[in-house]
This record gives sequence, C-alpha cells and structure tokens, in this order.
Amino acid sequence: MAPTRTGKVRTTAGMLAVALVAALSLAGAGPVTAAGRSAAGSTAGSTAGSAAGSAALWEASLQGRHGTSPDVTVRMIARVSTAGSQIRVRLGNPFGDAPVVVREAWAGRTIAPGLATLVPGSNHRLRFRGAGRVTIPAGGQVTSDPVAITVHANQDVAVSLYAPGSPINDHTFPPFPYDPPASYINTGGNTARDESNASFPMYPVIPGNTPSTATGYHPGQTWWLDLVVSDRPAARGTLVTLGDSITDGYEAVGPPGQRWTDVLADRLNAVPPAQRLAVANAGISGNTVSVQPNPYDPTGQCCGPPAPQRLQRDVLSVPGVRAVMLLEGTNDLGGGANAPPASAEQVIGAMRTIVARVHSRGLPIVGATILPMCLAAGSAQEQARLAVNQWLRTSGTFDAVLDFDAVLRNPANPTEMIPDLRHDCYHPNAAGDALLGGFIPLWVFGVPVPGHRDAAPGTPVVIGPAGVRL
Repeated sequence: MAPTRTGKVRTTAGMLAVALVAALSLAGAGPVTAAGRSAAGSTAGSTAGSAAGSAALWEASLQGRHGTSPDVTVRMIARVSTAGSQIRVRLGNPFGDAPVVVREAWAGRTIAPGLATLVPGSNHRLRFRGAGRVTIPAGGQVTSDPVAITVHANQDVAVSLYAPGSPINDHTFPPFPYDPPASYINTGGNTARDESNASFPMYPVIPGNTPSTATGYHPGQTWWLDLVVSDRPAARGTLVTLGDSITDGYEAVGPPGQRWTDVLADRLNAVPPAQRLAVANAGISGNTVSVQPNPYDPTGQCCGPPAPQRLQRDVLSVPGVRAVMLLEGTNDLGGGANAPPASAEQVIGAMRTIVARVHSRGLPIVGATILPMCLAAGSAQEQARLAVNQWLRTSGTFDAVLDFDAVLRNPANPTEMIPDLRHDCYHPNAAGDALLGGFIPLWVFGVPVPGHRDAAPGTPVVIGPAGVRL
C-alpha cells in the first residue's frame, strides 16, 4: 500500500464544476482503435444472451498467499458491472505451495447489496466438468460449469466455498463504502448450500486491509475467487482496468462512495448492449508496473506480482476482453523501504512491454497519466513523474491517453491533487474517483458517438480537461 500524507483542505467547488463541464463535453468524439486495427466489426445483439461469447462481469485479482483455511465456509460477495446469465466463476491458486481442494462450491444472489442472505431458490451447486469437488494444483486455476443464474447490473453474486486445509490465495484492501467485494467467514463447517445468514454473522466487521480467517464480515477480502463470468452477457465484451490502489478503490471514501471504475461501468450501462462493455477491475493495492521488488513488502505477498508478470492471468486470459486500460506507476516512482524510487526509463520500458503484448493480441489499450504525488517540486522523483507523463502524452504508444494528472492536479500547486478531491497524497477520495470516472469519454473504448469521426490510428490521442488533442 502506498504511504499516506496529508495537506490542508481548500474549497474548490468552482474548479470542480469547471472540470466536470469540461469532462462532459468530451462525450462528443469518435471511437479510437488500436493502431492498424479497426473495431468496426465488433458488434453484438441488443439483449442479454445475444452478445457474442462470454464476458467477465467482475474481477478481483489475487495478490498473495496468506495462511491456510480453517474448517470454515467463506461466502464472497461480488457486485457485477453489467447484466448477464449463465454464470461461471474462476478460482485460482497462483501462490499456493499445495493444492486447493474445494469440497463444495455454490453460487447465488443476495437479497440486497452486501448481505450474506440469498434469494430463496437462487443458490446453485457449482460443478467443474460435472464434478462437485475440484482440486486446483499449485499455480493453477479452474473455471466452473455455468449455472442458471441471472443478474442485473450492480447486483451481487454470492460465491460460497468450503476448502478447509487449503492455502489461502486472497485479494485484500481497505474497502470503499459502497458494496465492496467482501466475504463472510462462517461459524465453522460446511454451510455453503445454506441460503440464510444463520452461520454467516455480520459482526465483527474486520476490514480487508489485513488478512484474517476470523468469523465475521470482511469487507475488502476475498479468497480464491478472481472472476465472475457470464456466458450470456448484456455486453459485447469486457474492459479490463489494470492498475494499483487507485484502480483497486483504496479509501474512495465520502459520497458517492464508488471507485472510478464503478462510475465508468454505470455510464457504460447506459448505452445499448451491442455497444456496451462490462468492466473487470484488475487493480491491486501496492502493485508496480515494472518488474522490481515490491517497495512495501519484502515477502512479495501483499501486492501481487508486477503488472507484466500478471498480465496474462489478470488481463489477457479474461473471457471477452475487448479493451484494456492501464493506470499504474505511482508505487514504482514513489519507492519505499524495500525498493528505491524507479527511474522514468524503467517505468516507460514496462509500459512499452505491456502495450506491445496487448497489441499482439489485437486489442486496444488506453493509458492514463500518473497523478500528482506530493513530491517536492524539482526533485528527482517529481522530474521522473513529469517525464513519464510527457512520454505518455507525446509518444503515441497507447491508442489513447487520458490525462488524469491534468484533471486532478491543483492549479496552485501542480505537485499535489486538488485537496477537496484527494484522500491522501497518492489517492483520490470518492469525489475525485467520481470525477475521473465521469471524465472518460466512452468512445476511447469503441463506443460509437454519432456525428464524430474516429481518431486516426497511430496518432497520439490525448484527452484532458481542455478537450481532445491529436
């Protein structure tokens, strides 16, 4: 997790209003495609089930191994980004030194956001190639057979797993307020089929920034589950957002209490399914974009493998991936007790590698500039951040670049974010996340906007508060 620093708060309602107006004006622009490729043939039907192929509706990238499961059932809560039916789940054991043996797995719908109680009759036994029990080898993953569950956008899928004695591969982070990925750990034994909350108490509440196997509600913590997939999605595919804690939703506190990726997903849900993308959030707090020791954790278990090393698992293997977005580099440039600050060249080299691999799959990738970090003006670290952002804006490596730095930086002090829009020096608050999620023009992900031309392939497309620059 990135370190936190604080600064005095100033009222910036005027600046926020101006930025919102500028952001909303960006909706009028045409779709961008990966260099040398066209998205013209990328269509699907207009209702759930008519979109071509499967699509991931939700993601929480696994980040490390933390202990062994006691004799408990864990019920995970996953809020899907768009509607779909015929639901599958993917379970992983990437960090285990022994197999994960899932004795029973069930999936159902919650009666209300975030609760452990399920809609009567909605809980279905998950099977894996027809078997009700599955063994996931160390380093492996499995995907379930589909079950007859239908979910609408922003509804929760509850996945209940009983795998006592198995190595815990988890995703943990300090939760944001509005229905975060979460889990309930029961009072003991196998209660995966139980649709009530009798064995899944809501208290104590144990925030997911610390791995825990204690009975209770764990907002921000999930085990083994990294994808919820629909074989009949109300979307033409999935946008995968690859990033660190800013994408993960670290401390997106205050109204409206959503991550920027959730705000973006809500906007995508307003367009017809044939043009819509589901959103899969592959953010991991403390993650780095370059291959290096993690700045905060000498064990290598807190923050996931560096982005290039997890790209295949968390992005390219995601069912239905149609576009990728990368917002990362803060932790590299900031450094920590376990690794010095990275150079601009190191960060740029890692981004080039990621872009090349995404393009090799025929997929477009959108980048974003690195947000202000309260680095001293003129310091080597601030100069490195500015150099990376200048490269992002001018190199044409990405198919489009979203100038998040320009959206959130404080005009009175460009080394920091606008105080009213930040939680700390590295992270926006919920208002900042809302601004970022509302700022992104949907055409960069191939959502057509009538009356506007496409951006030219191979030409740098930079989108900032002042508009579009080619």
